[in-house]
Amino acid sequence: MNQNNFNTPGISAINNQMVEIPGGKIELRDDRIKHKWSVDIEPFLIARFPVTQELYFGITKESPASFKGDKKPVETVSWKDAVMFCNLFSREAGLQPWYYLSANSTEITFDPKANGYRLPTEAEWEYACKAGTTESRYGEIDAIAWHKDNSEKTTHDVALKAPNSWGLYDMLGNVWEWCSDIYDETVYGSYRIFRGGGWCDEARGCLATNRRRSHPSSFKIDDLGFRVARNLKDK
Repeated sequence: MNQNNFNTPGISAINNQMVEIPGGKIELRDDRIKHKWSVDIEPFLIARFPVTQELYFGITKESPASFKGDKKPVETVSWKDAVMFCNLFSREAGLQPWYYLSANSTEITFDPKANGYRLPTEAEWEYACKAGTTESRYGEIDAIAWHKDNSEKTTHDVALKAPNSWGLYDMLGNVWEWCSDIYDETVYGSYRIFRGGGWCDEARGCLATNRRRSHPSSFKIDDLGFRVARNLKDK
């Protein structure tokens, strides 16, 4: 892939900032139904930072964020907004889009063999957040995360707090991050998962294991954004 051909602001930068995550295994849990399960993780790539407003505008020509700033994470985006960004970003980068929108625009499916950008699964997200540890945080809360007690009621530029040991910033705090998974289709229908905690959450809300969910098309809030991932093959 020839990154020198990219004209959109931020594309070259984010391709250089994709971090290779090694394969492994993680145990997830859902405290609501007292259930635990293990997931095998294949090696994959994930962005060092959440998607910034600069990059989001460069791809979509839209500026939905409530707290403006080029280097701040984009927020006030739905899950559907995030996956549509992934497809546009993939096409701009000459990659095969991951997601397919049905003719009536009500159903989104994906191609697991595509090499384009996508949202991480929640297993990938938690595995990347923990970075080889078994702890619910990868450091002391004020050193790694913007949360209710230190955020001054706003988001902040990405990468101002300490990263985890795999070099990933803002995995906790600043903004929650959409993941690809449906939460519990039998109970919540199409609701999708988001992870990580945001600027208005108490410290206890900023944990690698916390899971929340909401509607993929209509739910948008000023402490919820996303970061992109890719399959490792054809990187």
